[in-house]
Amino acid sequence: MSSVLYDVPGPKARRTSLIGSVIGVVLIAALLVWAIMTLAQQGIFQAQRWAIFGQADVWTLIFNGIGATLSAAAIAAVIAFPLGLLLCLMRISDVAWIRIPTRIVLEFLRGMPVVLMMLFVLLVFATSSFIAVVAGLVLYNAAIFAEIIRAGIQSLPRGQREAGLAIGLTSFQSRLTIELPQAVRRMLPSLVAQLVVLLKDTSLGYIVAYGELLRAVQVMADFLGPQFLFPVFFVAAAIYIAINLAVSRLAIWIERHGSKKAAGGVAKAPTAGVSTVVK
Repeated sequence: MSSVLYDVPGPKARRTSLIGSVIGVVLIAALLVWAIMTLAQQGIFQAQRWAIFGQADVWTLIFNGIGATLSAAAIAAVIAFPLGLLLCLMRISDVAWIRIPTRIVLEFLRGMPVVLMMLFVLLVFATSSFIAVVAGLVLYNAAIFAEIIRAGIQSLPRGQREAGLAIGLTSFQSRLTIELPQAVRRMLPSLVAQLVVLLKDTSLGYIVAYGELLRAVQVMADFLGPQFLFPVFFVAAAIYIAINLAVSRLAIWIERHGSKKAAGGVAKAPTAGVSTVVK
């Protein structure tokens, strides 16, 4: 057996790798046991600390935070993705006075922290905290989406663009109808990963007093007392992980569904051609 990228490990290398893996697992397990024992000694697992989740008011506050988080993320994503497509097309334009300023704007937006954008919109334009959070997320993520899609377009074979120009399409039409759909499909995992980042960045709304999940949890912990800090933040972390996993699984389903649909279309084309020839 051989590999193009690396030499296949021999018996000694495999044995060393196995020993290292076993040692790593043992260390991780020991660290986990130590953490659980430490938390148990602090009384974290006492039933009364977790009994608060049997109260309706607690879940009302949590669900309000989840709703605020999802609404800000959804609106920001719906605005940022088309804006990212537009910025991408401007970034790769053949016209220099469009391409160069767009590149400068994208570099500026990518280099700015999201929380500074939120604070700028809130303080300079005197908007609500919701608008400040959405605006900050839109500006930053639109720039990231534009660069991701641009990378997807540049990764396509040059023949794709040349074929579009050969059949009479303009440069913009080739970008829009041939290259852009393929780039979006190719870069879908990266786009989904950025959507997850966008969702997590809503927690920065805490800085501008937006009532998203993290702020709701913090308010709850301040009201209930420090002894409930770990249970409350543990539940919040579990909710964030569940939402991100759901977004990732949805993207995987969309990618597989699109791939099957494209494969079905390719498979039907030769059949139609054969039937036409027979007739």
